Amino acid sequence: MFRKQKADAVLSDSLLTESQQRAMTDLFRKIAPVADELGRLFAAQGHELALVGGPVRDLLLGRSGNDLDLTTDAHPERVLETVRDWADSVWTIGIDFGTVGLRKGSWLIEITTYRSESYDPKSRKPEVMYGETLEADLERRDFAVNAMAVRLPGHEFVDPYGGLDDLRSRVLRTPGTPEQSFGDDPLRMLRAARFAAQLGFTVDEAAVAAMTAMAERIEIVSAERIRDELDKLICGAYPREGLRLLVATGLAAHVLPELPKLRLEIDEHHRHKDVYEHTLTVLEQAIAQEQDDKPDRILRWASLMHDIGKPKTRRHEAGGRVSFHHHEMVGAQMTKKRMAELKFPKDVVSDVARLVELHLRFHGYGTGEWTDSAVRRYVRDAGHLLDRLHKLTRADCTTRNKRKAAALSRTYDHLEERIARLAEEEELAKIRPELDGNEIQQVLGVGPGPVVGQAYKFLLELRLDKGMIGKEAATEALLEWSRSNGLDA
Repeated sequence: MFRKQKADAVLSDSLLTESQQRAMTDLFRKIAPVADELGRLFAAQGHELALVGGPVRDLLLGRSGNDLDLTTDAHPERVLETVRDWADSVWTIGIDFGTVGLRKGSWLIEITTYRSESYDPKSRKPEVMYGETLEADLERRDFAVNAMAVRLPGHEFVDPYGGLDDLRSRVLRTPGTPEQSFGDDPLRMLRAARFAAQLGFTVDEAAVAAMTAMAERIEIVSAERIRDELDKLICGAYPREGLRLLVATGLAAHVLPELPKLRLEIDEHHRHKDVYEHTLTVLEQAIAQEQDDKPDRILRWASLMHDIGKPKTRRHEAGGRVSFHHHEMVGAQMTKKRMAELKFPKDVVSDVARLVELHLRFHGYGTGEWTDSAVRRYVRDAGHLLDRLHKLTRADCTTRNKRKAAALSRTYDHLEERIARLAEEEELAKIRPELDGNEIQQVLGVGPGPVVGQAYKFLLELRLDKGMIGKEAATEALLEWSRSNGLDA
């Protein structure tokens, strides 16, 4: 039975907690100058308008923002006519899917025509059809908690599918049957895992069963849409929950197959750390080091991918030992391949793969035996990723041996102290030769060309090995290098 009532009545409804009542009151107070005015504009044209989906859900959860999702019976061309003179700016990038975007003051608003959408079994693009009623539009939405609405400007609260009850129970349930919902849009299976990671909700057993049975259907969805959901999942507050769901349902085997492959068999003769559980723990420990509660997607992805080279490099050694030689190098290449296939930007792919490649470098430090030259190279190789490498390296310690963990922490403290000292003395983050390209040409009496590049590389290695030796000593070393390589005039 549909739950429709004036918002003022909802505020006194025992279904709402006190915090939810305050959230609804704050919502109407905050959005009324914009949303109600827009609602009146649509009503004057004979059209319906309602606040819908995520903004309603989030405000009932005590979360707020400046984005409003609205839905209407007006077709996109009619929406454009209605808002063109009212909005500060309008964009139509999503108009083929029935969505018009606009800005009014600090508000970012998307208005989408009532619609239904479904996939042809072999198509990666959904077919969009316009609907006629708000209730039918809510029925096609992914989960009941996203299928609540508030009509504008009258503030009538509409909850046909029990989304408010699901919010209280912290459960994700589809408005109709999950088989129908996931069949219409297979991406909703990933959205279930994403919302589990973002909200900390559990997924209804019937939905989990459908996800498991229909996991293969995700392959018709484009890589870009899959990437966006995985990225939101890993940047959520509870990514472990979302990732576990992907693995348990078999979805991960289709969208991120490296993750379930980390569940390596462990027998009584070849014991080693559970790489899958270790990876989830590393991810959580990396997140604990983030600052300002802002998700660091580079660090999080690197934490998730750092050991994906282990299954390919696992070897059973004498005495029951297990080795994973060069898994960091193999893992870096696998990371590049997977993230490129998911259409991540090239700089993100490069940064994540570089952290995977470098995550074991610290273990060569021993108890502090590195020379200053080795420390300089560590910093040089990490470049702008140094701070993230510090965090990943610390997160990668998941041993239950408290003495061992404390020793590793102290050793890394020592390395960071040495880096800080050298940085203060030598501007370590800006390491470059003491002679620039023009000076190299003057000393060697040559013009631009390969020799200058070779000389620059020689002087950079000299700088890393010896530190600052002064331009006079650098010039003498360059001339000696030139003579020994038969380059002197």
